[in-house]
Amino acid sequence: MRHLLLILALITGLAAAPPAVAAECYADYKAKQDGPLRLHYGVIALQGPCRRGAANAEVAARLAANGWTLLNVLSVFGSEGLQQRRANAGAYFLRF
Repeated sequence: MRHLLLILALITGLAAAPPAVAAECYADYKAKQDGPLRLHYGVIALQGPCRRGAANAEVAARLAANGWTLLNVLSVFGSEGLQQRRANAGAYFLRF
């Protein structure tokens, strides 16, 4: 009986605990727009899995909704690499 109460208390505590916060994930990419040709380098916050393959689909879809075509995702990184890319991304830093 004592073990049962202990197990129930543990399950209740785990159920009441807040969910683990996912680590921040970002990607830097290159994109283009035709007519006239425009290119840009940008940094985007990812909402999906923090993997390059998954980032390609997510970034392409979000850019396409704004009239841009993804050329390539350069890298996927955490918050530790965010500030060093800020100046290079300029107006396209976390824009999309």
